[in-house]
Amino acid sequence: MSLIHACGRFAAALCLTASLSACAAGDVQPVTGAPVPDAVPATVSKPDGPGPFPAVVIMHDCSGLGLRSSGAPGRWAKELVKRGYLVMLPDSFTARGVPDGVCITPPPRGVDVSHDRRARDAYAALAQLRQRPDVDGRRVGVMGGSHGGSSTLATMRASGDAASDAGGFAAAVALYPRCAAFTGAFGVYRPRAPLLILIGESDDWTPAEPCRALTERAVQAGYPIAIKIYPGAHHSFDSPNPVRYVATRINPSAASGRGATTGGNPEAWADSIRQVEAFFGRHLAVVPSRAQETPRRPQP
Repeated sequence: MSLIHACGRFAAALCLTASLSACAAGDVQPVTGAPVPDAVPATVSKPDGPGPFPAVVIMHDCSGLGLRSSGAPGRWAKELVKRGYLVMLPDSFTARGVPDGVCITPPPRGVDVSHDRRARDAYAALAQLRQRPDVDGRRVGVMGGSHGGSSTLATMRASGDAASDAGGFAAAVALYPRCAAFTGAFGVYRPRAPLLILIGESDDWTPAEPCRALTERAVQAGYPIAIKIYPGAHHSFDSPNPVRYVATRINPSAASGRGATTGGNPEAWADSIRQVEAFFGRHLAVVPSRAQETPRRPQP
């Protein structure tokens, strides 16, 4: 299955090689449709065929999508495209002046790349996807890891207004998010749609325990959240890189405010692919649509 790549409606120069090496490898075209408020540059990858496809918006981590990107969004995009999803990767950082990310250096004063700000980026991406004839707008999910995982939680947090909460993303996956930011004074976390959290037991950057507690309280209140905690896995368990500690990383979970461990765990990575495939398969229903079916000859 080949990938067809397209860049966001902003300048093609803003398309980033870290995002699947997309713009360099395929045809570069603007995303068509009417202008969408809050839209940021994006990379789109899709399976062969006319669709309409289910789609997933992937929110990148604190390393962004530039030259210093972790590469995790691109790896997940490849896995999802192989499984029949169209994928959009919004770039929340480059257009706002932080192309190298915010893992080590915080954004300049006045630059908002908060989780709530990025939730608006996610909804702008959803609006763009719903303009596309090759997307089934009823079957769009969102996912992200680390900063993108926390942004996913912000995106899916119910506002309490039934009208505004309806019609959003159909499902979400948060990989190693900072759940502590969504507990405490916020009370029970209420997602707008089914949510899956995947996190490592040994994560010292975004610890698993607040996510376990958030899930437990939400489930007790009747909300559709599931969690899987991987024994021995660290932050970025979906990385191909070895485990290493970097003392300069900004880390609210550390007593000093700095220092975090990341690194891949092959078993957790393999299982997380299965978990995401099954979860989105249930809630986004990857089945051949009428537009993709091969006409069958009548039986004699």
